Amino acid sequence: MTSPNSSTGRPSVITDPSLEMTGKDKDIEALREASQFIPQGTRVNVTFLGNEDLEMRVKASTAAKDLGYIPVPHISARRLKSQAELEEFLTALRDRVGTEHAFAVGGDPSEPMGPYGSSLDMIKTGLLKDYGFTDISIAGYPEGHPDISDDQLWEALEGKYASLKEQGLNGTILTQFGFDVDPIFTWIEEVRRRGIDLPIRLGVPGPAGIKRLLTYASRFGVSTSAGIAKKYGFSLTNLLGTAGPDKMINDLDAGLTEAHGDVKLHFYTFGGTKTTAEWIKDFQEKR
Repeated sequence: MTSPNSSTGRPSVITDPSLEMTGKDKDIEALREASQFIPQGTRVNVTFLGNEDLEMRVKASTAAKDLGYIPVPHISARRLKSQAELEEFLTALRDRVGTEHAFAVGGDPSEPMGPYGSSLDMIKTGLLKDYGFTDISIAGYPEGHPDISDDQLWEALEGKYASLKEQGLNGTILTQFGFDVDPIFTWIEEVRRRGIDLPIRLGVPGPAGIKRLLTYASRFGVSTSAGIAKKYGFSLTNLLGTAGPDKMINDLDAGLTEAHGDVKLHFYTFGGTKTTAEWIKDFQEKR
């Protein structure tokens, strides 16, 4: 149990964090090895990468469910080749996994591989609801997106929120990982100003090597090396070291208020699932 922030009275963002895994066998085994450190009922997101197939994604989601977690499989709209492929996946998740949660995300391909140009296109079909999904995560980008304008991002977020409400579906905004709390606070405040009241899970990197963190940041267009070092609390002169989100979490807890709404964390396990899970448990216990 994580104690409330003493200055604001609200629960710490480290309360009830979620995690991410791929559909690969090594990640399934890593989740099993880490299970002693991960509480039952934790949300575990399962990716939808180009080098994975339906069976891998279903197998990973099933493993998470069997371990007592809530699988949140990703559905990448732009990677789907047809409506039939979407329905096949939804059927498998419903009948073989039994999850009602999913993360509707656009995906990486510059050109859609099928009928869905965006996650909004997919959500608006109503198929997620038709197949029994009741809680849909959608993407948020506090530091923007390298290939999408801010205006387009806000239009998409508002459209997805409106479609979920219209269909009577619950939702969560799951963000890209970041290293700087300043744009995060600005973004959350704008989300709430626009009347979007969904819970938010802020993406943060689990503890990992500094070189690896910088590589992922560069790949996904997040911050700059100098900016990361200054805000996140590590030195660019010691690239052999590791860094965790201690400072970032403390800064979030110090600045979040009731007006920011329901805000928790989602951990990207760049440094490994067990390492991340152990770090979270240790950080919570120190609180």
